[in-house]
Amino acid sequence: MKRTFHSFVTVLAAILLVTTLLAGCGGQSDKPSNGQDTATDKSNTAGSKASGSLQQIKDRGKLIVGIFTDKPPFGFVDEKGSYVGFDTDLAKRFAKDLLGEESKIEFVTVEPASRVPYLQSGKVDLILANMTVTEERKQAVDFTNPNLKVATQLIVSDKSGIQSLADIKGKKIIVTKGTTADIYLTKNNPDVELIKFDKNTESLQALKDGRGDGYAQDNIILYAWARKNTGYTVLTDKLEKEAPIAPAVQKGNDELREWVNQELAKLGEEKYLLKLYNQYLRSELGPDVDPNDVIVEGGKWQ
Repeated sequence: MKRTFHSFVTVLAAILLVTTLLAGCGGQSDKPSNGQDTATDKSNTAGSKASGSLQQIKDRGKLIVGIFTDKPPFGFVDEKGSYVGFDTDLAKRFAKDLLGEESKIEFVTVEPASRVPYLQSGKVDLILANMTVTEERKQAVDFTNPNLKVATQLIVSDKSGIQSLADIKGKKIIVTKGTTADIYLTKNNPDVELIKFDKNTESLQALKDGRGDGYAQDNIILYAWARKNTGYTVLTDKLEKEAPIAPAVQKGNDELREWVNQELAKLGEEKYLLKLYNQYLRSELGPDVDPNDVIVEGGKWQ
């Protein structure tokens, strides 16, 4: 009887051990296959390195980058269904130089308001989505050296009667949520009625439909759109002074940030950003715009 009871206890202990081991493995899942527009949660555990370290990226075999897909010429979908644009192509070059092939990249579509949360949650390693460097954002993410420069301005309908920023009191001004224009006008112009949309394309369509008197956005976007749409003027007034645009990494990810800085410096030697400017921006902005007023070659902010 004692032997039987001893055997029962031994078998029960073995079952419990196997169950514990299986439970420990149950939380794991296969890595996602390479593809576009997949957001994978890679949130940090206490004491771990910042998400998106160089070794993590190399181990998984792909760089995960947050991009716009509705903001030409920086990030958009072409007629073949491929992600292209100034920022998107720069991301592909990063993947090529880091991992050997530009195809070793996963794009995650972001909106202006989701860029910081996606970095903080570890859904992406890097944001390359036309993000202006601000003091507020620097508290939440780490920026690399800049690749572009921009000022926030206002495009208005010629029928609006708006001649300068002094005329916008009581007017309906369209903004895209989470942009510097949204943040600035919300804070500094409570007498303006803000009409907010999630996407840049939605905001521009609202302007075209007459749902607002003007649209506040990065001036590069506005100049490009105004060239293709008559009856609108970009005001010369700037909401804020010229500021840098830069890639962003998760707070504390010094390793990836320094790698991007070195990469931008190397690409500056071959004038890579000028090549992207000529491909995507020159025809949009016209021959009168000096590329050096738009791009920051080599990451060197003047």
